[in-house]
Amino acid sequence: MSSGAVAIIVGSRSDVLLSQLSVSSESSSKTPFGESSSKIQRGKFHDYEVLVLYRHGVEHTIPPHKINYRANIWALSQLNPKAVIGINTVGGIRSDLKPGDLMLPHQLIDYTWGRSWTFFDDQVGHLEFTAPYSTQVRNSVLQASANCGISIVDGGVYAIFQGPRFETPAEIDRIDRDGGDVVGMTGMPEAALAAELNLCYACINLIVNPAAGRSPVQISFGEIKEAQKKGCEDLNVLLKETLQILASVREIVPETKVFR
Repeated sequence: MSSGAVAIIVGSRSDVLLSQLSVSSESSSKTPFGESSSKIQRGKFHDYEVLVLYRHGVEHTIPPHKINYRANIWALSQLNPKAVIGINTVGGIRSDLKPGDLMLPHQLIDYTWGRSWTFFDDQVGHLEFTAPYSTQVRNSVLQASANCGISIVDGGVYAIFQGPRFETPAEIDRIDRDGGDVVGMTGMPEAALAAELNLCYACINLIVNPAAGRSPVQISFGEIKEAQKKGCEDLNVLLKETLQILASVREIVPETKVFR
């Protein structure tokens, strides 16, 4: 049975995103898979109950390839969230995706390696992953976008690279040929692990820079930080509206299946 709370996995700029969060309690960070990136905060964002986990740690000290994704997802699953929304900062590959834009991906390509990417290490389990993101959660975000006037691109392919270095222009060209629209470092195995535990998961991509080779000028770190700040301010409005919509949804049904 769902707790009714929506879980939000926060990436960068936690100082701006969910700035109106009122925390009432924190859970332990210990799991059978080690420590989660942070304790999970339970509280209210405006009038809506949320569970918040900081993917890179509260002080943003954990690099993408060192995140304990299994511990994070396991810890969230124990609190029975109604839905899970991940926030990921990414680089734009498509020419129409500009810094500060939001995208709601519908598919992904996983280029990561060496990460602990499954809960089925000691048993046979095969994840059917045709729809990596929950349709019901995505539709709630899209309806929220229409309601509050915060634009979000409906659909796209999120390519997840290993990190922590950024990609070369040749690698971005390869991802483009493969069909990727944005590139980031934290979308997998997070999405698949959530699916393995029947969590209804979707993510929102915040574009903070053009991908390597996709801009005629060098993008400064200051410009990236400004895009993050603006995007997070928009996300606060969008998330509030999304939570209101999800509060009225009686049940969210997982679309993925595990075959044993």
